[in-house]
Amino acid sequence: MGLKHDLYLSRKPLAGYIAIGVAWSTYFAQMPVIKANVGASDGAYGMAILVSSFGAIAAMWLAPMAQRMLGGRAMTLAILLVALGMFSSGMSVSLVLLIVGMTFAAVGSGVVDVLVNARVSEIEARTGRALMNLNHGIYSFAYAGAALMTGVLREAETSTLTIFALLVAALVLLAWAARDRAPQQDDSDNGVIPGAMPNTLVLIVGLVVMAGFLAEAATEGWSALHLERTLGGTPGEGALGPALMGLMMGFGRLSGHAIARLMRDTTLMLVATLVSACGLVLAGLAGTVWIALAGFALAGLGISVVAPLALALIGRVVHPSQRLAAISRASVLGYGAFFFGPPLMGLVAEGFGLRASFLVIAGLLALTAIVLLPMLARRA
Repeated sequence: MGLKHDLYLSRKPLAGYIAIGVAWSTYFAQMPVIKANVGASDGAYGMAILVSSFGAIAAMWLAPMAQRMLGGRAMTLAILLVALGMFSSGMSVSLVLLIVGMTFAAVGSGVVDVLVNARVSEIEARTGRALMNLNHGIYSFAYAGAALMTGVLREAETSTLTIFALLVAALVLLAWAARDRAPQQDDSDNGVIPGAMPNTLVLIVGLVVMAGFLAEAATEGWSALHLERTLGGTPGEGALGPALMGLMMGFGRLSGHAIARLMRDTTLMLVATLVSACGLVLAGLAGTVWIALAGFALAGLGISVVAPLALALIGRVVHPSQRLAAISRASVLGYGAFFFGPPLMGLVAEGFGLRASFLVIAGLLALTAIVLLPMLARRA
């Protein structure tokens, strides 16, 4: 009954988590086909994603304004914008059209991401239930399931039009399910003067989230290409890369709450970051598809808890009236991974190969564990 109750409490934001998971999983599993259709090199493709990422960064910063203006409709409209952007991207025949479509999808995803995390944090504060890892875990399972389904459809030589038409239909249903009232102000706010925004803590949390998203984005966006091009895998094996990572992230996040009871959040994040770095090293140095898949699975299991724990931490320590703004700012920094991650991966791959790209991301994770997480532990 506890799990059922938790799912019921977070059912509205959960639809938003599932929507962005299904959307980006389908896109990344189909990415080798889309990339070939627009005729882009690794470097050009990475720069295209960089340009579209500006939309996500701006949207996350403006998400509180969208919430104030649109209320409970904000998440529904943002999911519909993701659907429009994904369909446009899937049907693109030029790099310019791909950039336009990806920008729409990135803007919608940025708004959804901030709103669902803030909404779950609000529900946690109101009910005393730990929900962040649960919601992020189901996001990961949705991501894995969509990647596997896309791989099956690719193996069956299903057209890109059909794949993205099915995606749009799913997103429309999820947009309807995400309809919600505007979050009400917490009664505990009455008569309480908010303290100053802890900007240094927000900065550190944002950088930690960035490291987690960087490992996630590197595997989601480039694992299929690494498996198919570097290691000679089939389209179905290529789709297993993002699917397996999503599956392991789901298991890691669902177990994260129980593990967190045995150690400090920051200690768990440190261990998880190092485990993920080891997984990316294994994937980058792998000589076979199956060893690379094992590395991606390990990377997903490790990195799974980092962003949810960091966002839950900032949601707990700031004043309730500042929660949405703090999560928005930390998310903007976190999404820097999608800002410089794709061009970093693309440019390193262009010069040194995809193997070197994954090793670079592993090195950045190690630096996060050595430098940022001890700083976060002292301040939190």
